[in-house]
Amino acid sequence: MKLNESAINLAMLVGLVALPLWALLIDEPFTITLATRAVILALAAVGLNVILGYGGMVSFGHATFFGIGGYAMGILAHHAQTYTALDLGFVAFDGSKSMPVIWLTAMVLSALVAFLIGVLSLRTSGVYFIMITLAFGQMFFYFAISWAQYGGEDGLSIYVRNGFPGLNTLVPIQFYGICFAILCIVLFFVARLRAAPFGLALNAARQSSERVETVGLNPTRIKLLAFVLSGAITGLAGALFADLNRFVSPSMFSWQLSGELIVLIIIGGVGRLMGPVIGACVFVALEHFLGGLTEFWHVYLGVILLGIVLFARGGLIGLLTGKDSAHV
Repeated sequence: MKLNESAINLAMLVGLVALPLWALLIDEPFTITLATRAVILALAAVGLNVILGYGGMVSFGHATFFGIGGYAMGILAHHAQTYTALDLGFVAFDGSKSMPVIWLTAMVLSALVAFLIGVLSLRTSGVYFIMITLAFGQMFFYFAISWAQYGGEDGLSIYVRNGFPGLNTLVPIQFYGICFAILCIVLFFVARLRAAPFGLALNAARQSSERVETVGLNPTRIKLLAFVLSGAITGLAGALFADLNRFVSPSMFSWQLSGELIVLIIIGGVGRLMGPVIGACVFVALEHFLGGLTEFWHVYLGVILLGIVLFARGGLIGLLTGKDSAHV
């Protein structure tokens, strides 16, 4: 029996509402925290899916933007909590504990860096594009290790979670609500973007840049804008992830994390709206349940990934709907 993709998407969202509410009723805050982790990783993968699924660009350095978002939170919160000024040379201020301010900062910085990386990376394609994005990620990784002012290799701890107007973010269900609401907003934005002329042009550029050029459009500019939007979304996820853990470290820039984001998309379905969300939930569930049995739980993840690549090219959503490709 093949299912409708819209029904799967709706069921997934209902499940993400029901699970934390059930955990709240039975007083299991750790389950809510796991769900929050899944939602944040899903948000980061949704950002990557904009360029990977819709634009056909395989970035192996997307953890760069995740880490920038995390460090934006860590640095602003650190200066606000230690009552020290953040001196940028031309201006100094006291940091911030406000989540909206931190999110905006994370998104702007990530978008700016994405623009600079995109301008250089999009001069290439294929494996060269992959290697350039990986190189930028490693550059930021080693820079963070050497940044002794903010913990260097040991990372930076934040003692109190940042605030959101009208909510107590230290309460797990309330912080989850913030993250889930942001995920829903971004999913709505991406769905509208995919159906808009820009999304159609991006999909066309993925298939044939030459044909896009013949109708008077610049495929490089289209891909660059998508890359910037993707970086901003992933940077926002990084800020939320750092707030969840109240800790930032160079590992947020690691190539392993970039690889995990790609894996999340492949598990759920490349180019599928809810593919990254399903992939993130499956990944976090495997990490929790199998990780408690063995530290080599990635072996089982590898077997699942191998099965999907060989027998379910459209990911779990493709398996359920009977459609191998989202571009049909």
